[in-house]
Amino acid sequence: MTHFRNLLFLAIIIGCSFGIYQSAAETAPYTIRIGILGSEADEDYDGALVFKDYVEARANGRVEVDIFTSGQFCSNERECIENMQSGVLDVFMTTIGGMGNIYGPGQVFDLPYVFRDDRVAECVFDGPITDDLRQAVLTEQLGLRLMAVSNTGGWRNFATTGKQIRKPEDLKGLKIRTTSAPIQQELMRQLGANPTPVSWSELYTALATGVVEGTKNGIQDIVGMNFHEHVKFITLDGHAYMGALWWYSDKNWKELPPDIRRQVFDGFQHLKTVTRAIPMRRQIEAYETFREAGGEVYALSPDEKAQFQQATSGMRGWYSEKYGTEWLEKLDTAIATCEQSVDAEFSRGNQ
Repeated sequence: MTHFRNLLFLAIIIGCSFGIYQSAAETAPYTIRIGILGSEADEDYDGALVFKDYVEARANGRVEVDIFTSGQFCSNERECIENMQSGVLDVFMTTIGGMGNIYGPGQVFDLPYVFRDDRVAECVFDGPITDDLRQAVLTEQLGLRLMAVSNTGGWRNFATTGKQIRKPEDLKGLKIRTTSAPIQQELMRQLGANPTPVSWSELYTALATGVVEGTKNGIQDIVGMNFHEHVKFITLDGHAYMGALWWYSDKNWKELPPDIRRQVFDGFQHLKTVTRAIPMRRQIEAYETFREAGGEVYALSPDEKAQFQQATSGMRGWYSEKYGTEWLEKLDTAIATCEQSVDAEFSRGNQ
């Protein structure tokens, strides 16, 4: 009996060892780790899921994509960027405003009122200026590679707790939440408001306690984070397209075989398509929810919007003093080209 037990024990050990070996053998040789600060309700997560499905389905078991939401992998933007630079994290998304923490001149895309609509903005970000930005960051040896520019919430609009904003003077003296990006803080100063940097995770409490009296966000973020419990007014001024810049660790990118690089690059293009479409769809219910909670939405007339454009006209000078005119000229050229292309397409369809 003792001999039988010993044989059984040996068989179990061998079986477990084989199972461990087999599991290790079946592990994909390449793992792509995506860090997202938002939750699974965020469009960034939907885009990451599409990316995961596309890449894994075409890699024949050679790639596994792991998605970490709600700051599980890294808790803030700076930490996530540093993790990418060291190669611990593969993929992370920053807002355009967050470009200030990576490559200052890239904040040119966050200048107010430069894009007239979604089609022009998306045309610009699908054009050569994005290639120029990718190369500029690589040249600076920042350890990051720009893969795609999508959208993360539509357009930034003014959202306030105490009064409706209809003209620039209405913002005077108000404490408006901004990110840490210098360009966003300067925008509020030029409009007469008091820029108040508050982290995303603390914004609900800041609105509830009066630390800030407003913010600059898309409707989905406002409703998704329950900010509408305190925010009662939204002004549709559309001062900034909420672009999402998806980055890949350049260190880890160089370790991928050429065929997998292509699959990953194409996967980002599908991610881009999804994350641009979802905000347009979800904002329908979000606005309904906001109004049902007693919120008021006001759309600026062309003349009223022109007042905001005039009040913030000094932003170009502020930018050029800090970063020169090279990227301003690139952006002006890209916008003019895209507006012409979009208008020409309408003319052909209107014949």
